[in-house]
Amino acid sequence: METLIDFDRWLLLAVNGSESLFLDGLVRTLTTAATWIPLYLALFYMVMKNNSSVQRIAFVVLCAGLCYLFDGAIDDGIVKPLVARWRPTHDPVIGWQVDVVDGYRGGRYGFFSAHACNTFSIAVFFSLLVRSRLLTTALILWSLVNCWTRLYLGVHFPGDILVGLLWGTIVGTSVYLFYRRVMRRHAVNSNYVSSYYTAAGYERSDIDVVVSVLVFTLLYAILRACLAL
Repeated sequence: METLIDFDRWLLLAVNGSESLFLDGLVRTLTTAATWIPLYLALFYMVMKNNSSVQRIAFVVLCAGLCYLFDGAIDDGIVKPLVARWRPTHDPVIGWQVDVVDGYRGGRYGFFSAHACNTFSIAVFFSLLVRSRLLTTALILWSLVNCWTRLYLGVHFPGDILVGLLWGTIVGTSVYLFYRRVMRRHAVNSNYVSSYYTAAGYERSDIDVVVSVLVFTLLYAILRACLAL
């Protein structure tokens, strides 16, 4: 165990921080929850456009909310205070070596990463719900970008990220299975074969909207980082 912990510390220091003010600004923007509000709105738009009733829309939104609820309840409410593993920025062994940005150090405990589990559970849930390779790829990359920002800022060890991704996979998959079980009782599943729709019946043009919003959000973060130089 000590060997794994030491390796985790070494790996964190290998990827943490840089001498680039541009990357510092980019990461601070990307790691901020408010930056991704347009993406969440685009996902809601996609759900609203592709579900036939208010009840179905509300149920999808509820399931997405359950992803965040289970992530936060288990991580922040149970695991972090129980495990009590220091964040790298507070670690008594390497804390002084960690490169911080704008004095940001996060809370005391960091196991496991809420950013990792929250974003990945959403990525998994919507990937299973919509059944689009484009959307799946975009959302997984979005989650991994968020994971990278936490390593760059030195507020999580790689082990924190990996466990967060694992828990996010479990939560996202479990919530989707719950969604599918409930929907099977109230609707007949149909497989769509048109090139305009995914197998789950979501219009590809609406998926393009979500992906476009994600791309423009990344461009906004890059532009903001450039202007801050």
